[in-house]
Amino acid sequence: MSESAASPCVSICLLNDDDICVGCYRSADEIRLWVSYQPEQRAAVNRLAAERGRQLNPFAG
Repeated sequence: MSESAASPCVSICLLNDDDICVGCYRSADEIRLWVSYQPEQRAAVNRLAAERGRQLNPFAG
């Protein structure tokens, strides 16, 4: 598996009011479906999660 397809989980599993994890910034559906995703789909989710993290976390770099 490529590095970009690795799980972004940081073991801080808590969903906000929009069903986005405050630890990895994946949606509840993305977390639930992660095991069934192909590497390309995982990489796409990681890009979306990273963008959410930049938007939701004022301390993200």
